[in-house]
Amino acid sequence: RVLPQGFGSGLVAMPDGVLQTRTDFGKTGYDGAAPPKGETHRYIFTVHALDVERIDVDEGASGAMVGFNVHFHSLASASITAMFS
Repeated sequence: RVLPQGFGSGLVAMPDGVLQTRTDFGKTGYDGAAPPKGETHRYIFTVHALDVERIDVDEGASGAMVGFNVHFHSLASASITAMFS
């Protein structure tokens, strides 16, 4: 499966069956990299292969609840770390 360019931005329709949950900032969506001026921040992007078609959460689920369910059902994962300043 492939996510379309602009996915999650609100400008592209969400595919059927896709649900975005709250971030650590308490809202849905990705805000992008925005470290304070002059500082370098590390961003870690991780994908997981799950043993289920979907996890049992709704759009009000916290990141902690989503993470618990993802890790419980994770078969494998891969991460990439990016630095941004």
